[in-house]
Amino acid sequence: MTASSAALASETSRAMTKIQIFDVYKTYATRSGRTTALQKVDLDIRENEFIALVGPSGCGKSTLLKLITALIRPSRGKILLGGTLLDKPSRDVGIVFQQPVLMPWRSVLDNVLLPAEILGLDMKEARARAVELLDLVGLGGFENRYPGELSGGMQQRAAICRGLVHDPSVLLMDEPFAALDAMTREDLGFELLRIWERHRKTVVFVTHNIPEAILLADRVVAMSPRPGRIEKVIDVDLPRPRTLDMQFTPAFKAHSDEIRALIRRT
Repeated sequence: MTASSAALASETSRAMTKIQIFDVYKTYATRSGRTTALQKVDLDIRENEFIALVGPSGCGKSTLLKLITALIRPSRGKILLGGTLLDKPSRDVGIVFQQPVLMPWRSVLDNVLLPAEILGLDMKEARARAVELLDLVGLGGFENRYPGELSGGMQQRAAICRGLVHDPSVLLMDEPFAALDAMTREDLGFELLRIWERHRKTVVFVTHNIPEAILLADRVVAMSPRPGRIEKVIDVDLPRPRTLDMQFTPAFKAHSDEIRALIRRT
């Protein structure tokens, strides 16, 4: 490879990388001393990629997500978003939490529109996008209902719409289906894939559920117990679109066995 072609390949690689995490540590002060949640985390996340973070409780998965939102800062290292140092919250990042956290006094539509109001976006355009997203997740006709009138799964669908209404290029999801029953969880997982395949966001998805991670993601990041480190990044060798039947394939089992072994050996 010539010097010019190597430079071009390097430039292309940088252009395809959406999030770059360099040598990140995070230490918290506690009453009993200092606790290191993350240690020497290095990770590149490509544009439009679906990444799943898995690992035992307390390994720093949610901490890493908060660092990408810039709600907290690394104790050491840096994070780049689109090649720019991430040192404050970005409107280009949306987030969906484990609980829907919908305001009970606001309608479904008004809950979805909240980020657009905070960011001062054109509300006519935001309203049209919110209605489109609600239709996409099967909540068309529920715009004027209140959260208390919806099931848990429907509330989480609304929360996903809220995370996408301002059209961020990155969507962070912190165990968004953990509180749901198994069937609703499966349904929402495929709903999420349908949204992702249509809108092609960069998704970083935190979960304890290894089969869920494999079924959804392009790559699975296996993390060690605290202090959280990246044990390995596994490329998921399954075709898209994904189906539930893939869970019974040799490739799926191989991925599952590898990830479990990585998490348990530390």
